[in-house]
Amino acid sequence: MEFKLSTLHLLLIAQIFLPISILGSNNCKFPAIFNFGDSNSDTGGFSAAFVPTPPPNGETFFHAPAGRYSDGRLIIDFIAESLGLPYLSAFLDSVGSNFSHGANFATYASTIRPQNLSFSKGGYSPISLDVQHVEYSGFLARSQIARKQGCFQSLLPQKDYFSRALYTFDIGQNDLTAGLDLSLTTEEVKAQVPDMLGQFSNIIKLLYSQGGRSFLIHNTGPVGCLPYVMDRFLVTAAQIDKHGCSSPYNEVSQYFNLELKEMVLQLRRELPLAAITYVDVYSVKYSLISQAKKLGFENPFLACCGHGGKYNYNRFIKCGSRKVLNGTETVLADSCKDPSVRISWDGTHFTEAANRWIFDQIVDGSYSDPPLPLKFACNK
Repeated sequence: MEFKLSTLHLLLIAQIFLPISILGSNNCKFPAIFNFGDSNSDTGGFSAAFVPTPPPNGETFFHAPAGRYSDGRLIIDFIAESLGLPYLSAFLDSVGSNFSHGANFATYASTIRPQNLSFSKGGYSPISLDVQHVEYSGFLARSQIARKQGCFQSLLPQKDYFSRALYTFDIGQNDLTAGLDLSLTTEEVKAQVPDMLGQFSNIIKLLYSQGGRSFLIHNTGPVGCLPYVMDRFLVTAAQIDKHGCSSPYNEVSQYFNLELKEMVLQLRRELPLAAITYVDVYSVKYSLISQAKKLGFENPFLACCGHGGKYNYNRFIKCGSRKVLNGTETVLADSCKDPSVRISWDGTHFTEAANRWIFDQIVDGSYSDPPLPLKFACNK
């Protein structure tokens, strides 16, 4: 006897095997992305405003420096690709930029909180999160005025894009390392986290008041696994975990992320129309580092582009550094033969291969709260 499933049967089966959140979700069809962050998602802001990224940055995908601190694409680039959108132009880059599908306000060395030490004195980027929001606010207002001038119409987002856009955030790592740079103890850095997140929360509320509704917030990665942190700060053998990372500094990241998730929960209560997705990037990055060889990567702490030292990293001779010797320009910190088998690009940032692997783990919502695929992130 032939057995046929009715539509009702199929719906019942779907309810059993598919998450309830997916069944009730709509494909968001985000028309634009507005990104805020640091060098983990900077697509050219710092390069345009301060110091251009030198070769060999960009060599794998763009085949030339593209304002990114990597050999190729970043996670934000893969996010844009997956949503069918162009790569984000940096807000600060006025040459050849197209903002019709959003803008990127992130810059290298940015922090949530404004830093007391100027960039020229060895500090962090002056374009902290509050400044990025000021830039966004100006863009929101001025873009609609400029759109009325025919020649700019195709280069700027439509008015309704701002309320339908995905607002992405990857920031906080530099706030933690800034404290370490000032010789604060890990406990003293943790004590600053509530103020960091208070300022972060205020920015989300301001964006909400300006019409933003869909927010994607990445937590911060394991800073204790970054070569530059292990090289820069004293780490004893007893502080190294079984995978080679510094436990005390990873505990700082974990504390920040715990409090960040609480911030998200509070924002959901205060902003009833907002869809706020928290993405546990920490767990994904730690898994990548701890399973590097199993996943086809080499030593996860060995930088591809660098010079000397235990990790092929020297903070005074960074990726792409050049020096003239005997009248000839010599590259002091060049890239490795095959970036695709390295996780660390320059001791601070990830290679395109690592960024792609990380994105592949998070795109389906497996590490998200709520556990929704990226394309459903406008749903609560």
